[in-house]
Amino acid sequence: MTEMLYHTDSYLREFSATALEVRGPEILFDRTAFYPGGGGQPADEGKLAWDGGASRLVAIRKDGSNLWHAVEGTPPPAGVTVRGTLDWERRFQLMRTHTAMHILCGVIFRQYGASVTGGHMERLRGRMDFEFASMHQELVREIEGLINREVEAARPVHARILPRDEAFRIPDLIRTKINLLPPGIQEVRVVEIEGLDLQADGGTHVANTRDVGPMKIVDYKSKGAINKRLVVGLEA
Repeated sequence: MTEMLYHTDSYLREFSATALEVRGPEILFDRTAFYPGGGGQPADEGKLAWDGGASRLVAIRKDGSNLWHAVEGTPPPAGVTVRGTLDWERRFQLMRTHTAMHILCGVIFRQYGASVTGGHMERLRGRMDFEFASMHQELVREIEGLINREVEAARPVHARILPRDEAFRIPDLIRTKINLLPPGIQEVRVVEIEGLDLQADGGTHVANTRDVGPMKIVDYKSKGAINKRLVVGLEA
């Protein structure tokens, strides 16, 4: 089982780990700060270095509780200590974007009671689909004002891991239209924006909404009779 350091500290930029097993270009480490991707957030990028070698991380594959790291070129041998270094500028931009999506989700759920039907993000830009019967310019500008008010409120953001039964006793924990958590998962990581949003989530986030920076709804469109898309952009 790989210890997923990003679950408890999204701000780790470097870490050390032991290579437990090597299969072709893939390495299984005992611990990692590289996020493998999921929930609409892309996987991390970065570099690995060890005595006698170094390589670029090209992919991360999740296999149950294990994370396999694929590298470019020759991997390190099993048993060695490896230093991992994240592409921090990219990671921090993704953290800001992910928290921005939770702000958007929290505001829309609180103000309009609309559930999320889908979403995706890249650096400084994310989209989210909601169960809205209609969407128009005046409503978009209203939502934009509300989400920026939450950024200015400087709300702390926390993550914690709870037993599944305890987590699912939290009202409205699952904000998506479909519960995507497999039944076999016995611990649930929840991310809370104090006073605004609480969701089951495995991704990385900033520590305070002010770190997101100004948010702008750069596009909106209809994806169906009761399915409307909002696209949010952030400043670099």
